[in-house]
Amino acid sequence: MVNYAEEADFGNRRARKWRSPQEIAARKKERAAARSEEEWRSYAKDLCYRQLAMMERSTAQLKEAMEKNLVPGEIAQDTLDAFIDADLVNDERFAGMFVRTRFAGKTTSRRALRMELERKGITGEIADAALEQITSEDEEEAAIDFAVRKLRSMSHVAPKVQKRRLYGALGRRGFSSSQIRAAMEAAFSESR
Repeated sequence: MVNYAEEADFGNRRARKWRSPQEIAARKKERAAARSEEEWRSYAKDLCYRQLAMMERSTAQLKEAMEKNLVPGEIAQDTLDAFIDADLVNDERFAGMFVRTRFAGKTTSRRALRMELERKGITGEIADAALEQITSEDEEEAAIDFAVRKLRSMSHVAPKVQKRRLYGALGRRGFSSSQIRAAMEAAFSESR
C-alpha cells in the first residue's frame, strides 16, 4: 500500500504542546493582566459580536460570556449598555424569538419554556409577555400531535409499555398531568 503522507510536504509545523486545564487558566490570567483598558474594550466588543454572530443572545448570556473571559465588570457593563443602545441586544426580542422557535421545533410546554428562559437570564414580565404567544389550546394541540407521533413509533411495544413511555416523554417536556392524560386519550383513540 502506498503511503502518500511520506511524500507530502507539510512544512515546518510544530506539534502543539499539550497543556493542562490549570496551565490554560494561568495563561489566560497572564494575558488578561497584560491587557490595557483600550484592549479590554476592544476584546469585549469583539466577544459580543462573535457571540451574536452565532445566534441571538440575552444580556445575561453575554454578561456570563464576558465574566468567563475575565473582562472587567465596568468594561463589560459599558459594552453591554452600548449594545443595548444600538438595539443589537434586546431581551424582549430574544425571549419572543426563543419561545416561537423552541415551541415550533421541539414540542415543549410553557412551563418548560419558562424554565429555559430563566436559565438564559429572562424572568418576570419579559418572560410572561413572550409566553403569551402560546395559548393553552396551542399547548394541548402540540401535546396531542407529539403523542400521536410518538405512539406511531412504538407500534411494536406492548400497550402498557406504550402508556408508560408516552407519559414519561410528555412529562419530560413539561406538560401537566391533565394535559398528558388528554393527549394520551386522543392519541390512543386515533390509533384504534
